Amino acid sequence: MKNLTKTLIFLALSGLFAQSALAQDAAATAAMKEIADIITNLNHFPSDEDKAALAEISGNMSFPQGLRDMADAVANISHSATAEAKEAMAAIQANAQAPEAAKEMAAIIANINHTASAEAKQTLAALFP
Repeated sequence: MKNLTKTLIFLALSGLFAQSALAQDAAATAAMKEIADIITNLNHFPSDEDKAALAEISGNMSFPQGLRDMADAVANISHSATAEAKEAMAAIQANAQAPEAAKEMAAIIANINHTASAEAKQTLAALFP
C-alpha cells in the first residue's frame, strides 16, 4: 500500500511538472510569435508599444536566454541591429541546441536593413502563423 501511495504521488507530481513545462513552452512560443510580428511590421525601429512588449519578453527570466537576446536585439534596432546584437544572433545560430525556428529568426534579425525583406516576412509568417 505504501508503494502504491508513493507511485501515485510521483505520477501526480510528474504530471504537474509536465504541465508546467508545457505552459512554459507555450509562453515561449507566444513570445517568439510576438517578436516575429514586431519584425514583420518593423519600419526602421520598433514603436514604443513594441519596445514595451519586447522589454516584457527580455525581462522574463523564465524564458531561454536566446529568446531574451532576440527581444533585446529587436528592441534596440535603429535601421539595423547593433554590432552586439549581431554577435548574439550569430551565437544563437551557432548553438546546436537552439530550435531551427530560433536560428532562422536570429538570422533575420541580424540582417535587417531598415525593414525585414519580403522573403524574411514570408519565412516568419510560415514559422509563426
